[in-house]
Amino acid sequence: MKSSAASGRHIVVVGAGPGGLTAAMILAHRGFRVTVLEKAAEVGGRNAELRLGEYRFDIGPTFLMMKFLLDEMFEETGRKSDEYLSFVRLEPMYELDFGDVTLRPTSRPDAMKAEIERAFPGHSAGFDRFLKKERGRFLAMYPCLQKDYSSAASMVAPDLLKALPSLSIGKSLYHVLSGYFEPERLRLSFTFQSKYLGMSPWTCPAAFTIISYIEYGFGVYHVMGGLSRISHAMAKVVEEEGGEIRLRAPVRRLAVEARTVKGVELEDGTRIDADAVVVNADFAHAMTHLVEPGVLKKYSEANLRKRDYSCSTFMLYLGLDQECDLAHHRIVFARDYKKNLDDITHRKVLSDEFSFYVRNATVTDPEIAPPGHSAIYVLVPVPNNQSGIDWEKEEGPFRERVLDALEARTPLKNIRDHIREEAVVSPRHWDDDYSVFLGATFNLSHKLSQLLYLRPRNRFEELKRCYLVGGGTHPGSGLPTIYESGRITANLICKDAGVPYAPPPPFREPS
Repeated sequence: MKSSAASGRHIVVVGAGPGGLTAAMILAHRGFRVTVLEKAAEVGGRNAELRLGEYRFDIGPTFLMMKFLLDEMFEETGRKSDEYLSFVRLEPMYELDFGDVTLRPTSRPDAMKAEIERAFPGHSAGFDRFLKKERGRFLAMYPCLQKDYSSAASMVAPDLLKALPSLSIGKSLYHVLSGYFEPERLRLSFTFQSKYLGMSPWTCPAAFTIISYIEYGFGVYHVMGGLSRISHAMAKVVEEEGGEIRLRAPVRRLAVEARTVKGVELEDGTRIDADAVVVNADFAHAMTHLVEPGVLKKYSEANLRKRDYSCSTFMLYLGLDQECDLAHHRIVFARDYKKNLDDITHRKVLSDEFSFYVRNATVTDPEIAPPGHSAIYVLVPVPNNQSGIDWEKEEGPFRERVLDALEARTPLKNIRDHIREEAVVSPRHWDDDYSVFLGATFNLSHKLSQLLYLRPRNRFEELKRCYLVGGGTHPGSGLPTIYESGRITANLICKDAGVPYAPPPPFREPS
């Protein structure tokens, strides 16, 4: 219901990515006048669509987890997500290829135990313990993901204090999850999810073990047409609620007066005044490009460069003139997985052998490619641009290595003969074309000193009337948490404006 207290208050959202669109549709529904400014020709940001001829790809995210959380965002506006989107739950969720053994995880518990027995005989007993204990951790931590952590006092809030024993502080994700299983490759099957944060399981905080549980507890979904359809659906809601979305409208800078954001200035010189501005751009890029030098102290460019960032990714988007005998999601592990991750995150060099992920969504969603063809998405984790790697020089050779790996480790033989459309996105493209600071695809790293109150806050601490959404603020990277960041920020704006709102609901078991 639209609130009279919001009437006349203008909110500008910089960037039509998932977090910005979530905040925009909630705020528009509550009665604010909302203007979303997007520099690209379509909505979505890194959750946008890439079209190559008749082939369609998601630029970034391809896994939809915690669908129930996306459902809640539509419910915030009195709508149902399935009125706008078509979802398919994937079973098995994905394939994990270790070379001599392949595991096909499923969110059906009995079937998953049988699958573990098939691939790793005698080692399924730990799965029941995993589900029970990690569900407890998830339930303890879930309320913490919904809070805003705008003040130091939030660090001693009852929900967080109650969850502290579940954080396993001082332990890594690998240390905790490996306790359920003995075979190393089975351990990796439950710990590789740290890559969703661009981190190694040996250094990722144990609190993020909930990511692995979330997959097994609630499943993995595909959105027909691609996950980019979510952004288009949200944009439709914004406009249905009276909000405005302006494409090809790049923002030059935030209009800051006496450390207060009064609006934005576009590249063409147009100034748009606002009662509050929501920044949905990559956090570090925004603070180094949209704010005049010298204004920020805590997040000056010099200080931002001292912080820790996630890895980057090397992407191939391939339109092939053949159908492919591949699962919807396939993850191929380097034989020395830990060395590969150490190369990426510590040594910051290109590995001799690398892990990679292949999405063949055409097996589920044939409309994204011509009949008899496939739209193949390939992601290789690589170091971010702190590495100093010259990607203009390395892109061609690395592309060849990736194609060789596809031929060696998947059924995609003679792949070069079947490529009809192709695009490459390397770390330099993430930085230069997609405005991702250091090409760090998963944003600021998620180490403990960059989480909760210690992460850039949703109500940005250095500028008044400035709010953040996206992977660079709380709760962090990944589509579900980015949606939650949008709701947290919308609620903070309402709180500051005296607009009534319902707090997020407690966890509800999905039907």
